[in-house]
Amino acid sequence: MMLPGTKIKKGMTILIDNVIYAVVDHHFNKPGKGGAFIRFKLKNVRTGAVVEKNFRSEEKFEKIVFEDKDVEFLYRDGDLFHFMDQNTFDQLAIPLENMGGNEKYLVENMSVQVAYYNNELLGLEIPPSVDLKVAETDPGLKGDTVSGATKPATLESGLVIQVPLFVNKGDVVKVDTSEDTYLGRA
Repeated sequence: MMLPGTKIKKGMTILIDNVIYAVVDHHFNKPGKGGAFIRFKLKNVRTGAVVEKNFRSEEKFEKIVFEDKDVEFLYRDGDLFHFMDQNTFDQLAIPLENMGGNEKYLVENMSVQVAYYNNELLGLEIPPSVDLKVAETDPGLKGDTVSGATKPATLESGLVIQVPLFVNKGDVVKVDTSEDTYLGRA
């Protein structure tokens, strides 16, 4: 689907010169002299590189629509992460370099989505928050619930976050995946 530059919004994914970009930010500029233009801040979906580009406002761009598949994480084998498509039961292996840092939230049997475009795997989509069990932390202290003090905790996926002092080994905590922060007990 072709859209004019004025219809492109933050969060959309577009194709420019056969490169897929996610629109991080955009600004419409109408100088007093000359034609209007749009300044895009774009993130390359494959490499993660961020670039800024200017385009005339009447230029058209192809909007990319991904095919999302629901998969279940099975196990990790070295630098390969193995998933099972929940509809076809086919297994797929995703190398570490394609995980985009999302490997630190995965635990066995967790459901996530993978994004495809023209049968090419582009990435893994993790929910905004996940529930993970505390694998290791110092013992909790009674009465230290309001002070705001924190301690490090290693979660079952290997991720280390700061948690309040009252959180103990074995507790399940909710983690914000965009900030790697503790949100509360699950």
